[in-house]
Amino acid sequence: MKPAIHPKFNDKCQVNCACGNSFTTGSTIDKIEVEICSACHPFFTGQQKFVDIKGRIDKFNEKVAQGKQYKAKKTAAKKTKTKKVL
Repeated sequence: MKPAIHPKFNDKCQVNCACGNSFTTGSTIDKIEVEICSACHPFFTGQQKFVDIKGRIDKFNEKVAQGKQYKAKKTAAKKTKTKKVL
């Protein structure tokens, strides 16, 4: 390592979260302010909410079913037109 080009490393950096949680870590900064931490993040607390009610697969299967219904109606309409002509 080259001397005098690297920032000073602080072993006792204080991290403060908006939820009130604080902990100590190592960093080149003396104090860090964060909005969310492992104590209040929904993934770590188990209070994760799913906004999407239906899954992607269910939505896809519905679209496939709608396509099949449309195709069936179209073929039925073609059959009725050809019967009228004969």
